[in-house]
Amino acid sequence: MTPSRSVPGSRSASRLGLTERVFAGAKSRKLLRTIEGGLERVEHSLAAELRIADPLVDAPTRYLYEAGGKRVRPMLVLLTCQLGDGATDPVVDAAMALELTHLGSLYHDDVMDSADVRRGVPAAHSVWGNNIAILTGDLLFSRASQIMARLGERAIRLQADTFERLVLGQMHETIGPQPGDDPVAFYLQVLADKTGSLIAASAQAGIIFGNADPAFEQPLMAFGEKAGVAFQLLDDVIDLSDDPDQTGKVPGTDLRAGVPTMPYLLLTQRQDAASVALREQIDAGVAEIAAGADQSILDTALTALRDHDATDETRRLARTWSQQGIDAIGHLPDGPVREALTRFAVAVADRSS
Repeated sequence: MTPSRSVPGSRSASRLGLTERVFAGAKSRKLLRTIEGGLERVEHSLAAELRIADPLVDAPTRYLYEAGGKRVRPMLVLLTCQLGDGATDPVVDAAMALELTHLGSLYHDDVMDSADVRRGVPAAHSVWGNNIAILTGDLLFSRASQIMARLGERAIRLQADTFERLVLGQMHETIGPQPGDDPVAFYLQVLADKTGSLIAASAQAGIIFGNADPAFEQPLMAFGEKAGVAFQLLDDVIDLSDDPDQTGKVPGTDLRAGVPTMPYLLLTQRQDAASVALREQIDAGVAEIAAGADQSILDTALTALRDHDATDETRRLARTWSQQGIDAIGHLPDGPVREALTRFAVAVADRSS
């Protein structure tokens, strides 16, 4: 896919390998052209929806959209709808609404995580403050709901169910595991709710609004959730990268804010002296940062965690979830759509990290 200057998201999408990996091979070229055309329609619609007449609201609302993004969710909607009538107007509207929901969640996530950078630019709350960032996220959620309302009750229910899971996932992450909970299993459920649910809804939306066979819904929901978990597990690995061009944010953002990630959780299960010492170093650094110390105090420990086997195990776990997603769509019709979905699941679990 040749990036268009009018499509902010296409720059980051290429990093995920949407051209070289998801749509690889001669059979996929026609499908790629179809997806590109649909994405252009989504982008133009997003740009129009994000122009707010109120000048105080316009800039923050467009801020993260114009910073770029992978547009994974619209791409999945546009891909799965090819099993039905293709990229009809309702399909494009649903893709746009789900991307707006994702965008809104980023504003909230960055406030809750005290993140400094998002998509290579200062986080919205760093520019306008927490209150404006939260309200901007709320505004994007309301816009998404308005779009879904135009599509009818089925769309409203899809949006409401997905949004509920997003909120529950964030609440569970914020509260943390309770006594008796397995921390790894608890975290995987958080990922399924926070990330997997929206990707699952995207895969499902293409079937619903593309008028495809309803029997495809459940397999694609399972595919989307599992691929979403794999995607986030790899993000946990990439988050430790010291290359800001790759992550778009400060390395170890979540851990510096005291938010556990899978490499850290797997580290805590190890009882060898080196692992215990590294965990204690990370815990002490997080506590000092919370007390006002400079975040660089964790640089050495996070480098050690990046090179630890717990991070390699996270990569392996991502590939396992990816394969489960591929298995879920094993009975879909053979052809370029299933091939592209399979490549997508492989790509999200095997990005450069």
